Amino acid sequence: MTNTPDTQTLAQLRAFARAEITESRIYRRLAAREKNPDNRQVLEQIAAEEEKHYELIYKESGVTARPNKFKIFIYSLLARVLGLTFAIKLMENGEHGAVKNYAQFTQYPTICELAKEEDAHEQKLIALINEESLAYMGSVVLGLSDALVEFTGALAGFTFALRDPKLIALTGAITGIAAALSMASSEYLSSKSEDTGKHPVKAALYTGAAYVITVAALVSPFALMHNVLAALGVMLGAALVLIAAFSFYYSVARGENFRRRFVEMACLSFGVAGVSFFIGYLLKTLTGIEA
Repeated sequence: MTNTPDTQTLAQLRAFARAEITESRIYRRLAAREKNPDNRQVLEQIAAEEEKHYELIYKESGVTARPNKFKIFIYSLLARVLGLTFAIKLMENGEHGAVKNYAQFTQYPTICELAKEEDAHEQKLIALINEESLAYMGSVVLGLSDALVEFTGALAGFTFALRDPKLIALTGAITGIAAALSMASSEYLSSKSEDTGKHPVKAALYTGAAYVITVAALVSPFALMHNVLAALGVMLGAALVLIAAFSFYYSVARGENFRRRFVEMACLSFGVAGVSFFIGYLLKTLTGIEA
């Protein structure tokens, strides 16, 4: 122990020590569950780095800490449900503040050096992780974004043209399933003809599944509600939630700007919905057809 920390410094060091030992345990758990040997090796290496940082803090300051079991559980669950890359990058994004704070401990030169390691070495290791589901992210983007843009517009148009929520749900479901099969077929042919490294059948399944799930979420309000305008409002709200959720996932997994992606997708989807609603109104007025 080289220095006796004051109360505030002690609290900060204990928080950082707990973060390091917790993340070490998370990486160990993820490594134990990982089937890909290359990914497992990367995870074990990061776990060793985090543990080394914890031991360094203890050696320099005498501070110890217990791992956060709740955080270990949450990130292990996220990795299982939403993918390894998403969980790791979400956790590492939370470390950015810690990186800056490490540099403030000038009385502990060795701890100060952790700022450089946290910001560089571990990011390089994380970049080595190869996750199959992330490789097919483009196929998921294609299915989800196309369904959001096309279907918010289609259902908005059906709303004014048909006026019957059950009929809108039926029409939307039939149209959605047909569109999903069409999109999946297109992705299959595209992946087969181009050297993308993706398996054509898997790419088609990712695209089709993303499309069908989106369609089901958007059609459900019309199937469950009696007021057609209320169902339209709920559908648009569901579309916004889907856009926000996917934009967040994509921005974390791919390291892109969340706000830009969210605004872009929302403007496209709601812009098409507005135009389609107007077209439905115009066609109904001009043709005089009553559903």
